[in-house]
Amino acid sequence: MYLLEVADLKVKVENRIILDGVSFGLKSGEIHILFGPNGSGKTTLIGTIIGLPTYEVVSGRILFMGEDITGKSVDERAKFGIGVGFQNPPEIAGVKLGDLLKFCLGKSLEDEFSEEEMRLIEAFRLKDFLKRETHVGFSGGERKRSEILQLLFLKPKVLLLDEPDSGVDVESLKIIAGEIQRYIESSGASALIITHKGDILEYVNAKYGCVLLNGKIHCFTDPKHVYEDIKREGYEGCIKCQVKSEEKW
Repeated sequence: MYLLEVADLKVKVENRIILDGVSFGLKSGEIHILFGPNGSGKTTLIGTIIGLPTYEVVSGRILFMGEDITGKSVDERAKFGIGVGFQNPPEIAGVKLGDLLKFCLGKSLEDEFSEEEMRLIEAFRLKDFLKRETHVGFSGGERKRSEILQLLFLKPKVLLLDEPDSGVDVESLKIIAGEIQRYIESSGASALIITHKGDILEYVNAKYGCVLLNGKIHCFTDPKHVYEDIKREGYEGCIKCQVKSEEKW
């Protein structure tokens, strides 16, 4: 059974069809990489899966562990175990990072972090940030490390990550990707990672890569192969082999 399955999903935003028949499934322990040009609908896909009201499902279904969640609210989907990492984590003035992390863990403010929780905080190089306001004055890499740590502390079953490698240095990317991989392996969760650059492929063991273009998903195959084709041929060129195959059938 898939942890997350998207079946023939058609979505519109402000009367414009953005996704037109998107289908894929994520099984336990799998990481999939989603490529696509700006404006292709990658963020729309994540927003639709998590249930943001901006995105109107015209047809198709979203299933979580076999249950149809297409009509569920954002908070219901979050409680099921769907977690999202957004491209630009916001500042949260007045809320200390340490307090927010305890909230993610279900702890009270008086509770101490466990040894494993402190290991993760230190692995993300955020020990010295616990008493600072969340993301206020943080660099791009610090924000991303903080957001991914918050997400992992929520212990989601499915991680939807919108460009976790955007605006981060190589060292931060290695930390972020390495801990995502560790979490997937230890928990049996799965992840869908959106990326433009493909650098994250050096640090995660992704099973499939695919391209979102013209409202449809193409080319479910080795993600490094997909990325090399994109660099060499562009997005349109990358999907030509699949389009020709579909025409034969």
